[in-house]
Amino acid sequence: MKVVAISTGLPRTVTWRGRAVETSIFKTPVLGPLRVKRLNLDGDKQSDLTVHGGAEKAVYVYPSEHYQFWREELPGVELPWGAFGENLTTEGLDEDSVHIGDRLLIGSASFVVTQPRMPCYKLALRFDRLDMVKRFLQSGRTGFYLSVSQEGELAAGDSVTLQSGGASVSVSDVVSLYAADASNQELLRRATQVSALPEAWRDYFRERLWEPDSND
Repeated sequence: MKVVAISTGLPRTVTWRGRAVETSIFKTPVLGPLRVKRLNLDGDKQSDLTVHGGAEKAVYVYPSEHYQFWREELPGVELPWGAFGENLTTEGLDEDSVHIGDRLLIGSASFVVTQPRMPCYKLALRFDRLDMVKRFLQSGRTGFYLSVSQEGELAAGDSVTLQSGGASVSVSDVVSLYAADASNQELLRRATQVSALPEAWRDYFRERLWEPDSND
């Protein structure tokens, strides 16, 4: 497991469908080493902190293995590393094998997996396709966010050490629970008990329990 590329970007204002939009989704690969701070990487800044960024979404990871799928889905579209707005493009990690609460050790920094990426309209803006948000979510290839548990430095090519956080809810489990109905009550209940999953997610899943625990 390793970091294939590190990408950063600062807010910029673009015109999309007749209106001005501030966004940081346009990322460019950079050379390391790069400093990891509590809320982002050096040279990176989120635009709309109501839906992006903050301690629970400090760094966004996207598996490099997904790029081949998107090259087939979006023929003729240029897809450099960072095309999906990710900070870290990785190899050897995916939504099925990574669990909420797992710890990633990269360079001298450490991170905790907190949640999948739920796409917003700015992904549609990035690709100039109104169907992109729906396609991204339906693909299950969402990537995932990290909180920073220890500041440090990292660089492209660094190995990634994955340490289990002990939870039995994977990133893809959270995506499935969000996208599908509430029939998997056992998984919903487990998700409400994963402390690394942000409270807003756990509250959402609690509301979908047929028989909520009175202690939840």
